[in-house]
Amino acid sequence: MDISIKIKDTVFANPILLASGTFGYGSDFVSVINQVGGFITKGITLAPRIGNPAPRIYELPGAILNSVGLENPGALDFRNKILPRLNFSTPLIVNIAGFDTADFSTIVKILDCDRIAGFEINISCPNVKTGGAIFGQDPKLTEQIVTEVRRATKKLVITKLTANFIDPVNTAQAAESAGTDAISLINTLYGLAIDLKEQKYFLGGKTGGLSGPAIKPFALFCVERVSKAIKIPVIGGGGIVNATDVCEFMLAGASLVQIGSLNLINPFAAFDILKDLKKYMKIYKIKAIRQIIGKVRSNDDKNNTCG
Repeated sequence: MDISIKIKDTVFANPILLASGTFGYGSDFVSVINQVGGFITKGITLAPRIGNPAPRIYELPGAILNSVGLENPGALDFRNKILPRLNFSTPLIVNIAGFDTADFSTIVKILDCDRIAGFEINISCPNVKTGGAIFGQDPKLTEQIVTEVRRATKKLVITKLTANFIDPVNTAQAAESAGTDAISLINTLYGLAIDLKEQKYFLGGKTGGLSGPAIKPFALFCVERVSKAIKIPVIGGGGIVNATDVCEFMLAGASLVQIGSLNLINPFAAFDILKDLKKYMKIYKIKAIRQIIGKVRSNDDKNNTCG
């Protein structure tokens, strides 16, 4: 069975990526990181950020609302102090975020080196007051940012899009025309929590990003819709908790998937997902996992099989 996926020059041993923000910068849980297809760092900005005030997490049935606010040491400290300590073999993708369109290409120029396999352009973060999802809601700004990043590096470029108050097809097509190698979606959705007892906003940053199984149907819808509108690979995510979810996203058109909130509950969940993914392939006699990408059948198609 072949469970590898190749995008541009990067070969991912399997379709599982660990989503940004769920394993920090990769210095912990190396045993997990080495078993998955790829690892995406916590978001890196040009200057250091202290993030949003506490509380930062609000739990609810089937979902998590987070308002971390991109806390990170900044691009220079990441390059000089953190990057040299990362000793895993899995492809390393750095998530980058900016508050000005020029920030993204500047960060890439600072970080671009042999150790890094690629960059994930985060123009979709819903829990910062400037930049964030605002960039990703504008196809023209999306195209501008991706164009500048593309000029700054020959590495793999992934553009992480928002589905908040916008059709992501439009921004996906803009990013594709600007030279991104892949599209990642969806990021978290806008959310708000209120402390009834105190009659005030619960989260220290007021708004947050909603993730978890509750958003999976919408995420699947977006992945299926976008994958049919562009020619480059799509990386899907949103509420994945098991191998069934992984296969559904791939059938909908995703080449790779990102596991996010699940890592916060069980950091070793990827092991079970990979084991069950191989069982699925064996049952349905699938020789290569890429064979199922985009192969979801219409309700009146009774002849095709995934294999």
